[in-house]
Amino acid sequence: MKRVLVFLLLLSFVLTSCGSADSADAASDSSAQYIENKGSDTIVNLALAWAERYQGEHADVRISVTGGGSGTGIAALINNTVDLANASRQIKEEEIEEARSKGVEPLEHIIARDAIAVIVNSENPVSELTLQQISDIYSGKITRWNEVGGEDRPIVKLSRETNSGTHVYFLETVLRLGSKEDKTLFSTDTLLLPSSEGIISEVRDNPNAIGYDGLGYVPDDVKMIAIAKEAGSAYVLPSIETVNDKTYAIARDLYMYTNGEPTGIVKDYLDWILSDEAQQIVEELGFVPAIK
Repeated sequence: MKRVLVFLLLLSFVLTSCGSADSADAASDSSAQYIENKGSDTIVNLALAWAERYQGEHADVRISVTGGGSGTGIAALINNTVDLANASRQIKEEEIEEARSKGVEPLEHIIARDAIAVIVNSENPVSELTLQQISDIYSGKITRWNEVGGEDRPIVKLSRETNSGTHVYFLETVLRLGSKEDKTLFSTDTLLLPSSEGIISEVRDNPNAIGYDGLGYVPDDVKMIAIAKEAGSAYVLPSIETVNDKTYAIARDLYMYTNGEPTGIVKDYLDWILSDEAQQIVEELGFVPAIK
């Protein structure tokens, strides 16, 4: 009986201790401050790295990071369901108007820069293309690799889906060559893929494929194409240096949007994102630090 009594007392102590620990965790979570961050798949890995580092230094902050594309993030901002909307393109005028109709005032923050690399299979002999040639490939005017110095093979065109800010930027900057009057579209046989990783995987496996992706996502086992802004000009590979000196043709700012001027923990977090510590993470992941 004594042994049974001792066992019951010990069991009671363990259960009480566990209950206290659970209560402490619950209390800790209930006192935590939350930041909801959603949007661009280009930015998502960088945003996750930032969130992990920041939460490690600020135990009272919880940051939820999800992707889905720039359009998804901006839609969440318009509906006022996120604190920070990630976007790899600028918000459109019609999106600003819709947001304002719902009492939301989008405010833009440049948080990094990026080069969009045009990529092919490592076995593809083509190493250089002009912007016009890339536009002609994606619009369907050029359909075989031997038309641009490669082998007599069909070109398989890969693109991000239309909800992607990278898709929109590539359409406006490359296919339309920056002209607002140009209405060139992706050819109907372009394969639309939902993620950066999907494009990388297909290019890696398909010797006929061409795709595009943020520089930070490009691994060593696919080939990046050197790009000339026009025929006769220098062919340039994407890098931090060529983005900063503006010699690489397809480079852009990356954004976070807030509803008006951020305050409280959101402001603190954004200020940290632009700090030297956070911008070092930008460089480590293959993006280009924001110009201060």
